[in-house]
This record gives sequence, C-alpha cells and structure tokens, in this order.
Amino acid sequence: MKSIQKRRYLMESEAYRKENDTYLHFSRRMFGTVFSAGLLGILTGCQIENVDTQIQLEDKLHALFNSDPVPGGLSAAVVRGETLVWSGGIGQADIDAKLAMTSDHIQNIGSISKTITATAVMQLWEEGAFELDDDINEFLPFSIRNPNFPDKPITFKQLLAHRSSIKDGTSYEKSYACGDPSVSLSDWIQGYFSHDNDFYDLNDNFHTWSPGTINPPKSPRVYSNVGYGVLGLLVEHITGELFSDYCQKRIFIPLQMKNTGWYLSEIDQSRHTKLYSNVSMSVRVQHLAEEGLKKSQSNGDVYPHCLYSFYNYPDGLLRTNVKDLSRFLRAYINDGKLDGVQILDKNTIDLMLSDQHFGRGLCWGTDGEGLWGHGGGDPGVATYMAFTTKEDLGVIILSNNGDFRNYLSEIESILFESLRQQDT
Repeated sequence: MKSIQKRRYLMESEAYRKENDTYLHFSRRMFGTVFSAGLLGILTGCQIENVDTQIQLEDKLHALFNSDPVPGGLSAAVVRGETLVWSGGIGQADIDAKLAMTSDHIQNIGSISKTITATAVMQLWEEGAFELDDDINEFLPFSIRNPNFPDKPITFKQLLAHRSSIKDGTSYEKSYACGDPSVSLSDWIQGYFSHDNDFYDLNDNFHTWSPGTINPPKSPRVYSNVGYGVLGLLVEHITGELFSDYCQKRIFIPLQMKNTGWYLSEIDQSRHTKLYSNVSMSVRVQHLAEEGLKKSQSNGDVYPHCLYSFYNYPDGLLRTNVKDLSRFLRAYINDGKLDGVQILDKNTIDLMLSDQHFGRGLCWGTDGEGLWGHGGGDPGVATYMAFTTKEDLGVIILSNNGDFRNYLSEIESILFESLRQQDT
C-alpha cells in the first residue's frame, strides 16, 4: 500500500502534543514489540466468525506485545460493512489497580474527534444552512479574519480542510487543565480573535499565508486545531444549541453511542482509562497545567495524567470506547446509515472523501488508494481510525499511552489482515 501522507503523533515542539497536518502514515515498517509479559492483558471481546482467523489475530497481537514495554494498554475494533466483527482490549486500563483493558473502557480519542465535528457541520450543510465557500462571518456575531489578509474571507471549506490560515497559538497550548473546561467554547473562540483579549496574539494566532492557499509552507504547521473549535462554535450559532448538545441529539443518540460525550460530566468516569506518559516524555508533561502529577505506584517509569481538558474541545476531546466509535465508523462505511438511521447522505460522504477541496479531503486523510482515516494524539493518548472504500472494512485503535503512536501502523496491518483472511 503506497504511502503518500504521513501520520505523526510527536509534537513539533516540546510544548504540546497534537498530530501533524499530514496525519496519515501507512508504511509497513517492522519494529520491536511493545509489552512485557507482566503487563499483558487478556484479549476479550466480540468473536470473529472464522475461529482460525480469530486465533491468528489474537496470537499476532499477543506476539506483538511481548517485549520493549510500553506501560498501559489499548482497545481495538474491526468492522465489515454494518457489522462489528471483533473488539477487544490488551494491556491495562489502570496500572496501579491492575485493571485489564477492555473494549468497554472509555478514553479521550484525540483528533479522531474532528470526524465527529466535521459530520455535525456537514449535516447542517445538507440542510442548506450554508455553502462551503460562504464567509463564516455571516454566521457569527463577531469577525474572524487573518489580520495579514483582512479582505480575505475565511470559509467553512477552508476550516474543514486546514486551509484557513488560523494557527494554533500559545494560548491554545496553555489551555490544558484537569477536569472539564473552565472557559466556554464561545468565550474561548471570541477571545482568540479579539485584539483586547489575553488569548489574542497577532503573530502567534495567524499564518502569514492567505486563507485558501492550496500549498502553504509546511512550517509553521498548517494543521489547525483552533479551526475545528471555530467549526464547533459555528454549529452553535447556526442551531442555537451548545455544540455538545447538538452532537448528542443528532449523532450519538441516533447511533446509540451510549458511552460517548465531549465532557467528563457526560460519561461514566469509573470506566475511563488512566492516561500515561513515560518518564522520557516528562519535559512535555511539564507543559500541562496539571496539579498533583506523580509517579504510578506500580511503575516508577510512568506518570499518570489527570483527566484533563482544553477550551477548544471540538478538535480533540471526544470521550468514547471502540464499540461506540465503531457505530459511527460503520455508518460512514455504509453510505452514512446504520440500523436504519441516516446521519449523512451518501453524496455528502462522497464529497468529503474527494480531493476537490484544495487537493485534499474534508477532515479525512487518504493514502490515495481507497484508505481513509484520521489519527489522534494527546498526552497519554495515541489513536487511529481508518476504513477502505473498496472493501468496506474498518479498524479502530485507542491507546492510553502516547508512546503507542510508534506502533499503530503495525497494529493496523494486523487488524486489516485478519479481516481479509476471512475472505480467503
């Protein structure tokens, strides 16, 4: 499978961890395995119809997690069309409690969250609320412009495709804190673009290239997390509902995603995984506004994070499990429909999964050969979700240790291989 885009989970500076603009990586490099036998959890979950295939899948995952420990665990799911074929967990959701990871455990999933935000936006586009090339200022009570190009409108399409020229500034990096966000999405976004606000910085919040530039400079990073916060706020102003409420009403409840929410207050926190960073990442950890950070009692090389958040939550703070998320992925694979519920029209999904938008898709990235996906990374988080339009197959991987970012490609290969073996 040819690699034309690259998924990165390392941050460009030591200040924060968010995946790179070119967030898909489909190389099949080999690497050392991940877990020591002492941390290996029990693989449990839905069963693959072909018993031999399931045994091979689980044997390969057990072999993978054999050495070079990355403390923590992961949950995964494989889907075919409308069906959840297999889901399971390996390793530990809580190291100190020696709690095995399962496919029922909840965690924040990083920038895979953007696919939910993009879906909410495109639902409103289907209803005729706006056109993709509309100036977003027509829908906001305040103005968003790049001061370097005050006459150039910023559009919905630019935001969805990371071509708005809005940059993730220092105030974004500093907004991480324990618990649910203490600043509303509306106050955060308006402050980010208001000259008299502490969140505003002319040089830090905007690129020096024009909105809608097809091939902007690769540095500073083009990928815009703040842009997806703006999209969430646009949903609020168009609908008159909080973005979190809209998603519950129009996506999570219809798809029966009962263990999913944007806020800690919306989910069962007793089922939330602990999130871990290794000591080697301690410099990065210091940039989180966390109180009481201390070593795990069971593993001195690991730091457990608090359950943190940030103001710009539509870009990466969805909390869910692989079973719930598989329902969303299966809807995409099945032309926007699952169990009789249509969340997007087929034509809308086809539009999103095309290169008509500055030469790229809307939100989703591709390898150019029919594989579409999105990765995610945050402190203590490494995630990946992808599907093939040619075979109607999909995989989801959620991990509670950011160092798993180095191994997601190989895990993805194992999961896709298990699906294809059923056809032989």
